[in-house]
Amino acid sequence: MKRYATLLLALAAFPVTALSEGLEPAVQSKIDAEVKTIESWAKDPTVVQAVKTHNTSPPAEAAAMNQDKWKSLTVLDPAVRSFTKNPSAELIKGKKSAAVSEAFISAADGTKVAFLAKTSGWSHKGKAKHDVPMTGKTWQGPVEIDESTGLQQVQVGVPVLDGDKPIGSLVVGLSLSKLGSN
Repeated sequence: MKRYATLLLALAAFPVTALSEGLEPAVQSKIDAEVKTIESWAKDPTVVQAVKTHNTSPPAEAAAMNQDKWKSLTVLDPAVRSFTKNPSAELIKGKKSAAVSEAFISAADGTKVAFLAKTSGWSHKGKAKHDVPMTGKTWQGPVEIDESTGLQQVQVGVPVLDGDKPIGSLVVGLSLSKLGSN
């Protein structure tokens, strides 16, 4: 019930026209500008190397992880914290704008390589946010209330490329309230 009330409050604060007719051009323009920045993060050698390494030799905690085990872990669990303290996560932390509400890097199999905060799922394989970038294309999702952050946002996903070959994805949530105030 509390979750439903939170959703209703969030929706009440957002213009109905934006929900029913899509994003206003000015907001979409800000998202497009953020995507250019996000694409540069995905090309950073630190990120590319981390994904390549994960793809060929995942860390022990990643190899033993599944969705159920992931959901049972707290944000303070050492396995979770290892994904927020690695060089790729630190890189994104240091570069993100105020509009970034979440960010996570996934390997080719959809499992996590790095993130700003624990994600709701361990693997995003089978979801457009990961699968579309794995084809080399950028993806943008609908306006949503994100399960892990509780914020109204739009997620975008970009490929992590090794040359021209997609090897992973970088998904970033952009807070609509922060985009509107930039």
